[in-house]
Amino acid sequence: MRVHLCGVRGSTPAVGTEFARVGGHTSCVAIAHDDAEAPSLVLDGGTGLRRLTTVLDGSPFEGTILLGHLHWDHTQGIPFFAAGDRAESRVRLLLPAQGDVGPLELLSRGMGPPHFPITAEGLHGDWTIEFLEPGTHQFEGFDVLARDIPHPGGRTFGFRVDDGETQLAYLSDHGPIALGPGPDGWGPYHDAALELASGVDLLLHDSQYTAAELPARAAFGHSAAEYAVRLAEQCGVGRLLLFHHDPSRTDDEVAALADRLQPAPPLVVDVAVEGDVHRLTR
Repeated sequence: MRVHLCGVRGSTPAVGTEFARVGGHTSCVAIAHDDAEAPSLVLDGGTGLRRLTTVLDGSPFEGTILLGHLHWDHTQGIPFFAAGDRAESRVRLLLPAQGDVGPLELLSRGMGPPHFPITAEGLHGDWTIEFLEPGTHQFEGFDVLARDIPHPGGRTFGFRVDDGETQLAYLSDHGPIALGPGPDGWGPYHDAALELASGVDLLLHDSQYTAAELPARAAFGHSAAEYAVRLAEQCGVGRLLLFHHDPSRTDDEVAALADRLQPAPPLVVDVAVEGDVHRLTR
């Protein structure tokens, strides 16, 4: 499995020299089979989705995009995804099922007049927009487990992706404190989080806040980085990438946070950096 980090920030893009090393685009991760030239499975469509056009090097996108939820920082890249907005593109877009409103109408509440000139129906290419239910699915040759995780303002999924040899877990926006304080005061290590992360080779996890910052921002629906490390330790994760960085946290501050949280081996904790490519092998 090959994992392309196209956007790693949370809430809003971050602009300026102090954010350039880690990157300023919001959440988007593109996944390819190791023997494939191009990614075909994408997790979230934040502004980082624009970077995937560069990764594809002029080719149209053919594949599936899974949205963990519909907040702006996970959808704003969709109308600017040039590789998907082409006559030759084939895009299957899935979002968490919720309510009595259809998927296109629900997506169009944030992408469509008067907030934006066009809806997804105005994009070129063969676009299919559907709801996704929790459970195990097959997309683009990957087994994908979707589970509900706590995050306010609409249903939110975390994902586990399996290519038959290696596994990736993605909990981009995760606010476990909504379920109670848990053993450390950062939220419980609940069943969905444990199932998604158990034994994976790579975990990308919401690390927007520190444990000291969390009490004042608990209602915002994000995790303390310390929670991500403890979850990874409990689940026997091979490598943790701190993800969904706060837009005000500079590159140096992100690096210092990762250095402070280094656990005992064998777990490795690193910073998710826009543009990095991680190859998972067994």
